[in-house]
Amino acid sequence: MTIETLLDAVRFNDDGLIAAIAQADGTNEVLMLAWMNRDALRETLETGRVCYWSRSRKGLWRKGETSGQVQHLVEARLDCDGDAVLLLVNQKGVACHTGRRSCFYRAMRPEGFVDTSAPEISQEALYGR
Repeated sequence: MTIETLLDAVRFNDDGLIAAIAQADGTNEVLMLAWMNRDALRETLETGRVCYWSRSRKGLWRKGETSGQVQHLVEARLDCDGDAVLLLVNQKGVACHTGRRSCFYRAMRPEGFVDTSAPEISQEALYGR
């Protein structure tokens, strides 16, 4: 089966995107959710380096291109409806732009939001700002 045949099975939304959940291989920790278009998913499958579609930049975004926090694909899994993809990845460093390992650090509790983890690295160290 070719990559194009695999991509033909994906149900991209009206904007040409699919939700992509990055999960740490081995620990199953959910790291982040981002979006992929056909080109991003194709590049990820071809190269093994995870590439997303940046809705704000309106372009391909290779995870770690500015921060060095690269994701390497172990396996991509399409859900039963074909409209979401799970990426099992080897994460170099942190996944979140806030410097945390995971983007899912804000617990919603009756008393309000509670941070469940602290940044492991500063945004200045990640992005030089």
